[in-house]
Amino acid sequence: MNPGSRKDQDVVDFLQRRGRPMESSLDDLLVLVARGDRQAFESLYDRLVDRVFGVVRSVLRDPARSEEVTQEVMLEIWRTAPRFERSRGTANAWAMTIAHRRAVDRVRSEQASRERDERHARNRGSDPVPDTGTVVVDLLDRERVVRALGELTAPQRESIELAYFGGHSHSEVAVLLDLPLGTVKTRIRDGLIRLRDRLEVMS
Repeated sequence: MNPGSRKDQDVVDFLQRRGRPMESSLDDLLVLVARGDRQAFESLYDRLVDRVFGVVRSVLRDPARSEEVTQEVMLEIWRTAPRFERSRGTANAWAMTIAHRRAVDRVRSEQASRERDERHARNRGSDPVPDTGTVVVDLLDRERVVRALGELTAPQRESIELAYFGGHSHSEVAVLLDLPLGTVKTRIRDGLIRLRDRLEVMS
């Protein structure tokens, strides 16, 4: 190893010790997330959310729907982090696989819903079809979710309800609440963390 490379490695080691993880530490962050480390999830969230959004939008195209599915992906990463195995790939690849799969699932679900609506329209006229398109309702029992939402702070609950139950994008929620976009994203992220915690207690 040449002296320059040794110095570069020393800088990397120093930054990691100082609590500023480099890109390669995504795997380490995910391991900490699997243990329930919220601070690690915040760091992981900030690093991955834009990449996840890019993958999801490449499939869905629509920005608002892509934002919604991105939050579903981040919630799934938080919930399923214990399943991550370093030996089978990197944290980034694992997360991008989840993002692509969930985006494709959304396309298939929406297509199936349209076909179901068409069959209902043909067979029974215009009977309404229940709306079950939100992330938590898709993943978990509705009654448990409603109870868990009631235990969030009012700002977190309001932001999540507007985003998921109201169908608004993050930008639209920010306008509706007259708040900075970053504040809205933080409320939703923190609310999702608390939702998972409460739902695990209830299960």
